Amino acid sequence: MGEGLANDHLLMPYINSANIACGYHAGNADIMKRTVELALAHNVFIGAHPGFDDKVNFGRTEMQLPPGEVYALVTEQVYLLQKIADSMGTTLQHVKPHGALYNMSARDLELADTIARAVHDVDPALVLFGLSGSHSIVAGKNIGLKTMNEVFADRTYQDDGSLTPRTKAGAMIETTEGLIQQVLQMVQDKYVASITGKKLPIEADTICVHGDGSHAVDFAETIYHTLQNNAIAIRKK
Repeated sequence: MGEGLANDHLLMPYINSANIACGYHAGNADIMKRTVELALAHNVFIGAHPGFDDKVNFGRTEMQLPPGEVYALVTEQVYLLQKIADSMGTTLQHVKPHGALYNMSARDLELADTIARAVHDVDPALVLFGLSGSHSIVAGKNIGLKTMNEVFADRTYQDDGSLTPRTKAGAMIETTEGLIQQVLQMVQDKYVASITGKKLPIEADTICVHGDGSHAVDFAETIYHTLQNNAIAIRKK
């Protein structure tokens, strides 16, 4: 959310947590403020979505930065959104790294440790969202953060539990039937089928749907009603 797209107001009724871009991979201070206002109007939890400082590639191109620069990158962005939230009488619930930073930290424990330390130093009460079962979750727990294992409704998985790179065919789930099947498998059956059909054990605390996806609003609404129809509670603020 907050990435300068026109559908944020359409998505808000169907989500309970918003990952808000902090001006580096997308967005700016004015968009951040408007997105926080939308979240408050819909009783939605607010989270910072820090990414690489690379708007040209939407933060989805890997960058090799020293730990100190990663630490500053994360803290600066979280503080930016935190300041806006404070000015509007609200607080941040969580932090979820964006794009390439997210995927790199999932497989790199040193990077995950740096991000977790940055989040903890901003506010140890913040929740860290990370790829289910990845180094991101381990690093957050090790430093004492509350963590949430994140699963993806609209992305496919590799045999090692990582997300299929967007550069590869089949990276995105494009059908409602495929979406529903994957969501229910992950939440009810606690596994996800990889692109080769391998069943991977998975823990689902929070479900991601990408706001810039071509089916974003329809998918968000479908997930919302699918969970309700299967008596799966959605925690609201």
